[in-house]
Amino acid sequence: MLIAIDHGNKLVKIPNHTPFTSGIQESDTPPYGGETLKYKGKYYTLSDKRIPYHRDKTEDDRFFILTLFAIAYEIQAKDEYSPNVMRVQLAVGLPPAHYGAQQKAFTSYFSERGVVQFKFQNRAYSIYIDKVLCFPQAYAAAVTILQSLRDKPKAIIIDQGGMTTDLMLLKDGVGDLSVCESLEHGVITMYNQVKSKVSAELDVLLEESEIDAVLMGRKDHVSAQVAAMVERQAQAFVNDLFSTLRERGLELKSGVVVFVGGGAILLRRQIEASGKVGTPLFVEDIRANAKGFELLYRLTAEGR
Repeated sequence: MLIAIDHGNKLVKIPNHTPFTSGIQESDTPPYGGETLKYKGKYYTLSDKRIPYHRDKTEDDRFFILTLFAIAYEIQAKDEYSPNVMRVQLAVGLPPAHYGAQQKAFTSYFSERGVVQFKFQNRAYSIYIDKVLCFPQAYAAAVTILQSLRDKPKAIIIDQGGMTTDLMLLKDGVGDLSVCESLEHGVITMYNQVKSKVSAELDVLLEESEIDAVLMGRKDHVSAQVAAMVERQAQAFVNDLFSTLRERGLELKSGVVVFVGGGAILLRRQIEASGKVGTPLFVEDIRANAKGFELLYRLTAEGR
């Protein structure tokens, strides 16, 4: 069974299930409520409090536990559960600039565990991850709309995620590795900037979910003053990002600029209002990278 997973710093995305926060709560005894996963004698539930940013997600087992949740959700969605050992192939990804240095360790993180046994919602699972392929984020998302980019002399892919904004240049649909990098300038950076500003000037402590709500047009939970400051800070964050890209020689007013990732969806109004992008194209599916990983895995398996 092929399962594609986008291990974001903010959200875990899989093709056939709602994205969930990259956070888990561990306990020694069965917790009350929630969807519980038991692994190696410990109990885990998903948490709205995300794991602090890890440049290297293989430092501990937390992202592997999140992977087990993702695998169980996909098995349920595909209705392919078996009480016997299930062979699983994983398609995963990394930011383009981290790909060369980390992809070997990242694939080993999943593939060198033998038969893995766990329980999810009181159902016993036995899985064997027999193959893992890793692909660059941003490009994977672009693959899902590649047909529309093949005749474009230049397309810049901007994948705005939790902690990184990943960049890739395509020429006539082919990746140009001379422009391929990751900036630690994702929406988590924006959250921290917004929270610090609102706390310092208005003495209000905001949650990330409250900032999301304001940026999506739901403002009845905060004062007009707080909402206006959130909007201003978000616009400043987007403007600063585009200024940084300009300093790096990336021209956004020519060619097509393809925005993917949850951050780009959240900040679409600010991106369009910046006046710094000539032809923006938004991929609205937050699971685009995961779907791209799946597609690239199948193409690789076919030798294409």
